[in-house]
Amino acid sequence: MTGLDAETRRLMAVIEANWDERTPIHLASRFYDVGRRDPQSWFAGYEWTDLGDLTGRDVLHLQSHLGTETVAFARRGARTVTGLDLSGAAVGAAREIAAAAGVEIEYVRANVYDAVEALGGRRFDVIYTGKGSLCYLPDLDRWAGVLTRLLRPGGRAYVVEFHPVLQSLGLVGAADEGLELRHDLIGGGGPVERDATRTYTDGPALREATTSYEWAHGLGEVITAVSAAGLTVRSLRESDELPWPRWAGMEQTPDGWWRLPAPAPRVPLFYALLAELQR
Repeated sequence: MTGLDAETRRLMAVIEANWDERTPIHLASRFYDVGRRDPQSWFAGYEWTDLGDLTGRDVLHLQSHLGTETVAFARRGARTVTGLDLSGAAVGAAREIAAAAGVEIEYVRANVYDAVEALGGRRFDVIYTGKGSLCYLPDLDRWAGVLTRLLRPGGRAYVVEFHPVLQSLGLVGAADEGLELRHDLIGGGGPVERDATRTYTDGPALREATTSYEWAHGLGEVITAVSAAGLTVRSLRESDELPWPRWAGMEQTPDGWWRLPAPAPRVPLFYALLAELQR
């Protein structure tokens, strides 16, 4: 983690340990349903529209966790697919999942800030990062610089993330009768310590590495970091749908995703940012 101060490196090590312990719980969970759930079901239709034809492309999935999404890239004709994650346990599990799915994917264990060195200076046509990744990164300027160094000219970075509005909402009252703004909508507040005793999936509680840290990042911060690194923003989608029900009472859409029920106001819960490195 070159360039990060000692305290940030300590926090990142705590996050790594937490994800190492989460991995076997996630592998066994109904939430991930490994080996049975179609990997493409984790994607909205507009993601494939934005990504375009992957045939013959070299694809890199940063912060890939179990690789449940990474498998989909291999099945859509990518020439090579690489996943990178800081958790050794997750990388080991992802390799087994890829082998069972009969697809060829290279997985590399490394912190995203060390990705250029860990990948030997290779460059890619498409970099995908998403669904709950950026909150574990303290420095988006440094992250965006990594994207630029990993992309070929004309290559695309696709960031699919929980919207800051979603991240800021929390349930109200003992009966969970509503939502209100409970957390930061924009960054700058520094790391927030989380009690990670329970993961976001079903399954048992963690016993040892029960602390994690997150950083809030506003949408403006993400766009500015990407632009300042030399990438040109091509599109930004905002959606009121999620790939799984965040709260009880959410309604499933015809596509299998979830949204707040009427008459709740339509608010952005998800966003997809497509950026390109100029030739």
